[in-house]
Amino acid sequence: MAWNYSKKVMDYFLHPRNVGEIEDADGIGEIGNIVCGDAMKLFLKMADDHKTIADVKFQTFGCASAIASASALTEMLVGKTLEQASAFRNQDIADYLGELPEEKMHCSVMGVEAFQAALVDMKKRHPDWDVPEVPEEEGENRIVCHCFDVTEGTIREVVKQNRLTTVEQVTHYCKAGGGCGGCRDDIQAILDDINGKAETGPDAAPAPPAQLTNLQKISLIQSTFDEIIRPGLKMDGGDAQLIDVDGDQVYVRLAGKCAGCPSAVQTLKHWVEGKLREKVSQAITVIEVK
Repeated sequence: MAWNYSKKVMDYFLHPRNVGEIEDADGIGEIGNIVCGDAMKLFLKMADDHKTIADVKFQTFGCASAIASASALTEMLVGKTLEQASAFRNQDIADYLGELPEEKMHCSVMGVEAFQAALVDMKKRHPDWDVPEVPEEEGENRIVCHCFDVTEGTIREVVKQNRLTTVEQVTHYCKAGGGCGGCRDDIQAILDDINGKAETGPDAAPAPPAQLTNLQKISLIQSTFDEIIRPGLKMDGGDAQLIDVDGDQVYVRLAGKCAGCPSAVQTLKHWVEGKLREKVSQAITVIEVK
């Protein structure tokens, strides 16, 4: 199965606009964690009136959607005032690109967060400028998802703006819960608080068995690998082979675009090891086989 990308998304991925950096930027916003997955750095340069965005550049580490979203955002920002740009939401980026798959909406959210981080940085660099304040969602600054450094405020914002109802949807929009899975209960509590109901449908992820025999563990590792991990990698042109299982050590060989990729370590830790820990055991360690 491949992602259903629009022609515009593919164009902005294959021919990204405004890639690079601005040495004398008036504001720089950096979001994400390269250790766990997507990361983005946004550079803003203001016109002489200190109100209009004159130039925007970006650097990103991530998938096709991350590159396309960042590229589109730079075009959306140039020529806008800071007040106008502050009104942009992640859905505006998705609409500009002709929609994104739900599983990739976190890339558009990351773009908005990078811009907001650039505003905060600009305010520090130029305290005398009239820079809009970045709204804090109910003052919730605590980190809920430590794998991806996602705050409760960010989760609440994407849930409200996009009318999300399941933990899986939250993961698609902001990546929270997509790593080790230890924050899923916290995310569900936030959903319950906003929506006033608990998740009871098929999207509710049951906890793995408390104890597994060696045969059960290997079987669960194999099924998780075949049904979740490999299909996820294949969606971005990669693949992997399960080589061996020795207790809690899982030996994996990356293939396709993942083989020899500079982000191979991140792929193993974020996607492969993260999913196995979520679905099988928190004690699992993934080791790459060359």
